[in-house]
Amino acid sequence: MSTGKAILSAIRQQLNLSDYRKKHWEGTFEEYLDIVREHPEVTRTAYQRLYDMVLSHGTEEIYENKERIIRYKFFTDFATKHGDGIFGLDRSLMQLANTFKSAAQGYGTERRVLLLHGPVGSSKSTIARLLKRGLEEYSRTDEGMLFTFAWKGDNGTLLKDPMHGEPLCLIPVELRQAVLSQLRGDRDNKDFHVQIKGDLSPYSRYMFNERLQKYDGDVSRMLAEEVKVFRLMLSEQDRIGIGTFQPKDEKNQDSTELTGDINYRKIAEYGTDSDPRAFNFDGELNIANRGMVEFIEVLKLDVAFLYDLLGASQEHKIKPKKFAQTDIDEVILGHTNEPEYRRLQNNEFMEALRDRTVKIDVPYVTRLMDEIKIYEKSFNPDRVRGKHIAPHTVEVAAMWAVLTRLEQPKHANLTLLQKLKLYNGKTLPGFTEDNVIELKREAANEGMHGISPRYIQDKISNALVAHPDEDNINPFMVLHELDTGLRHHSLITSQEQLQHYKELLAVVKQEYEDIVKNEVQRAIAADEDALTRLCSNYIDNVKAYTQREKVRNRYTGNFEDPDERLMRSVEEKIDIPEGRKDDFRREIMNYIGALAIDGKRFDYKTNERLQKALELKLFEDQKDTIKLTSLVSNVVDKATQEKIDVVKARLIRNYGYNESSATDVLNFVASIFARGHTKK
Repeated sequence: MSTGKAILSAIRQQLNLSDYRKKHWEGTFEEYLDIVREHPEVTRTAYQRLYDMVLSHGTEEIYENKERIIRYKFFTDFATKHGDGIFGLDRSLMQLANTFKSAAQGYGTERRVLLLHGPVGSSKSTIARLLKRGLEEYSRTDEGMLFTFAWKGDNGTLLKDPMHGEPLCLIPVELRQAVLSQLRGDRDNKDFHVQIKGDLSPYSRYMFNERLQKYDGDVSRMLAEEVKVFRLMLSEQDRIGIGTFQPKDEKNQDSTELTGDINYRKIAEYGTDSDPRAFNFDGELNIANRGMVEFIEVLKLDVAFLYDLLGASQEHKIKPKKFAQTDIDEVILGHTNEPEYRRLQNNEFMEALRDRTVKIDVPYVTRLMDEIKIYEKSFNPDRVRGKHIAPHTVEVAAMWAVLTRLEQPKHANLTLLQKLKLYNGKTLPGFTEDNVIELKREAANEGMHGISPRYIQDKISNALVAHPDEDNINPFMVLHELDTGLRHHSLITSQEQLQHYKELLAVVKQEYEDIVKNEVQRAIAADEDALTRLCSNYIDNVKAYTQREKVRNRYTGNFEDPDERLMRSVEEKIDIPEGRKDDFRREIMNYIGALAIDGKRFDYKTNERLQKALELKLFEDQKDTIKLTSLVSNVVDKATQEKIDVVKARLIRNYGYNESSATDVLNFVASIFARGHTKK
């Protein structure tokens, strides 16, 4: 067997022909009525189908700052599967899904243009792209199936309805109620009700009347003999039920791109340009019928196009040239940025459009952990081959991006960096969850300005290719790229803004310095036995102190007063003042007591503050024995080198460094200590 034949044979074995036949079902109008009777949901409107599609992927409840939020897995699981994961926009996406729900239930929003509004690079296009792809896939499932029809032509040809109309629209208006009552039967009111909305397209209306005359007014016989019903697969590429419109040069486009145009070649055949057979019903609003149309940068459209949008949204009708108003059923979704939206608000001639839009804000992410996920999607070991991404490289870039989007807190004792940490779920002394809610409330416009994720992605990419001799990229390389690129950033419009962004870079550099110092300190102090001994000694003294007892000296066996110097040397490492030491010690003993009641043993690792204090104390005791500062002078004796190698191995094992990035970090921290910078 030849190679080609073997390949084709292997392909044939993978085919599911029964599934293909199901998806390409064709039948009579009578058979379609049986399907409707059994599955009334096939007659859903575009909004109902879109909302059911989003729901079909499931939901979960989360709580953020005491607020209950429904997270739609369509925007997480489905999106991630297609490489378009959306992070940190749960509130906006819940508002969008609620709009779909309201429109699906006919509460008014189905007569509006949905407008995704936000800064550049905030995922507006991604959301629209996902919805289109989701509809395509949903129409291929049993739950999402829908149908359209074609007219039988000469020589067995099929003349499809150009606007993919609902087959039930073939039933004349005066007969619809009787047909509906039979289709609904005695179904419970909770079930989905069959509905017939709208009328035929001008093309199918012409075909209907022509064939009805042939059958002398016998609608039943005409539908049985002349109509073929088939399953509809929504597809953006094939321009079936999914449309996309993008503004171009004003001189090279007109509104026929939305509503179709005359087919001049067929005028000679049919004799007039008002014959629907001599018209191409292939505008974006025509072909998107039964599905969804996306308007890219909708507010850049010429006024003539916006007039078409008014009728399409409010009346669900469009006006093709030379024809009566034509019914459509589709979701109209546009997206725009802040300057364009402000222009809409200030333009009194756009009042009608403003009144017909539902604005959904899509801001930048303001939570650090979500911003990190955005970059990890593109910069991870699977995507970046041959280069190690040192720990915190993506984190510091994301930290700076989020800081540029936050508004300066009004609270006098709170820095912008502390605000970022509160938003990220960290706890700070003196701040509760209610304070975080208040911070968000007073900064309502937060996330609508700042640095775009695209800029960060570009600069991380630059750092990856700018150092071909290095086997890793580290935060300093990325921070350098971010800094040098600011001078050429097209969206920075003032010297004041540039200066603010540079100051935030300095804040991030200082924070990174503190992070790596802490990591090296923890790696040096990562001697589990020594930490356990220090902890045991500290707890023995705290217990004796709180219970006003003596401590047995483990060397002399004598009973002595609690070692105040030892306790304070630990507590000072986490800034416990003299006046608060009693409270902190009682807090530790209460914590140990609560664990004992539950039958659990105390482990210092379960108390983050105490663990940090013990590690810093042990580091203070051991740093002189390792002589880390000798790295700077490049004169390292064998014993010191062995200890440094142990620390380096811990950095690699516990924190994700590789050999070269661990060496770089140790050199950097050594230079800090050589300068005498010992800030915790």
